[in-house]
Amino acid sequence: MRTTIKIDDRLLVEAKTRAAMSGRTLNQVVEDALRAAFARRGAPDNGRPELPVFRGGRLVPGVDLDDSASLLDLMDGRDR
Repeated sequence: MRTTIKIDDRLLVEAKTRAAMSGRTLNQVVEDALRAAFARRGAPDNGRPELPVFRGGRLVPGVDLDDSASLLDLMDGRDR
């Protein structure tokens, strides 16, 4: 795909120099640099936070997750 980007002059000079020294095109050098940068960062952020996972017991008997008032009472140590 063909596109236009703005790039710092010094960075462009370095990329062209590396391309010439390695016998590759500027396009190949830029593509390889982007691939390397993306690989270092890992998977792209999908906007969802990573939630912690805890080992332990299961749901306490008698807890109704659809009844928020009862759940709050239980968390506060009050029985209904």
